Amino acid sequence: MSVRNGNLVGRVAIVTGASSGIGLATAKLLAGRGAKVALVARRKETLDKAVQQITLSGGEAIALGVDVTDQAAVDAAAETVKARFGHVDLIFNNAGAMLPGAIDERKLAEWERQIDLNVTGVMRVIHAFIPQLVAAAEEGATVDLINTSSIAAQYVYPYFSVYTATKAYVSHLTRNLRVELGQKNIRVSMIEPGIVATELQGHVTFQGAKDWLAQAEKTIEFLQPEDVAEAVGFLVSQPRHVNLQQITIMPTKQGM
Repeated sequence: MSVRNGNLVGRVAIVTGASSGIGLATAKLLAGRGAKVALVARRKETLDKAVQQITLSGGEAIALGVDVTDQAAVDAAAETVKARFGHVDLIFNNAGAMLPGAIDERKLAEWERQIDLNVTGVMRVIHAFIPQLVAAAEEGATVDLINTSSIAAQYVYPYFSVYTATKAYVSHLTRNLRVELGQKNIRVSMIEPGIVATELQGHVTFQGAKDWLAQAEKTIEFLQPEDVAEAVGFLVSQPRHVNLQQITIMPTKQGM
């Protein structure tokens, strides 16, 4: 990664879930195109290494060890970024968890974890940063709020009931926010990826889902995090008056 494409120079971005996978790849891409980037996740040491890589490549970034389900911590992060870089004008709201399981196993803690992170975490980031997005738009900046949903928001998958429900929430939230915030010159978009080769698969413990993923890997070339990052880069590089509401990005062989 090097600062070879300057089309995001002057922009200030925050990426949640930035310690691995899609979030990390996107943070590196945005920094490589000239944006100042705040990387947010719970694993501060991992973020520090990513920031070091970005800095050595000529980019500018900071690491913020934050749990996005903690409103006070997210609010503090918003103030830190503002003090360091100025108003945030690009949010990639990406932190999430995927914990499939049979509903009759009644794993309430796993249900709550997914809802707290995939739904409430998304809302907490919006709550903390929306004043900065509005201010940046009023100053004439190009402004983006991008939420990570999933193809799972569109289809029905056995054993993924809670996860798919949380992603359906994110997708419909994004559609509604686009109507509301577009009037304020804030672009709102969502990314709905299919299967991506990230550590999310490593969090799966339910055998039925593990078997399904293992079989899928034999027949489908999974997306890489960098593939999704490129889609984000495409979204935020559009002219200020252009809002791509939704990008569904799938492995070629994945049907649904």
